[in-house]
Amino acid sequence: MAAAKPKKKNPRLASGRKRARQDVKLNAANTSLRSQYRTAVKNVEKAVLAGDKTKATELFGKMQSVVDIIADKHIFHKNKAARDKSRLAAKVKTLALAA
Repeated sequence: MAAAKPKKKNPRLASGRKRARQDVKLNAANTSLRSQYRTAVKNVEKAVLAGDKTKATELFGKMQSVVDIIADKHIFHKNKAARDKSRLAAKVKTLALAA
């Protein structure tokens, strides 16, 4: 059997309690944005695999804005964001050239 996680102790200082409250909110926001990022990337890849050029280019534009927001907020590193945009741009471009 797996051992249960040890229970976290409550911070004693008011500043520590506030920090803990803020961390919960920030974690939820970051998780939501990370999920948006992954969904946007998957949608573009699905459109590329389906061979739908117009849908892929439309979704790629939306995906770029999501990726830029994620990079600006330092949720993912800016180089990872640029790498993902570059790879998907190449896939969309080859799809456009094939048609």
